[in-house]
Amino acid sequence: MDILGTTLRVCVDDLERAVPFYERLAGGTALRFERGGVQVAAVGCFLLMSGPAAELEVLRKVAATIAVKDVEEAHQVLSDLGAHIIAGPVTTPGGRNLIAMHPDGAIYEYVDRQG
Repeated sequence: MDILGTTLRVCVDDLERAVPFYERLAGGTALRFERGGVQVAAVGCFLLMSGPAAELEVLRKVAATIAVKDVEEAHQVLSDLGAHIIAGPVTTPGGRNLIAMHPDGAIYEYVDRQG
């Protein structure tokens, strides 16, 4: 399984206030979108999220997003290593993803750009 990079997930109370800080920190412009009622801004290696408390409570449980070449391959490798696949793989507007709990209890999202 090829790991291409990671994205740090940051839940914020005020996305409009947080974005300028992270844009300056990362030296780039945020890509904004909405997913399931949560406002999201991706800038550099940060994924800023703001929205309803119930949604953020779930999102906070995922430690990081890991970009991989192929989510299906990641699914197989993770399963073989004893990880528990919580959700997916599913197709999203940006590619495919899955959520997995590693044997140590850490939860990660794995994503690829394939549709």
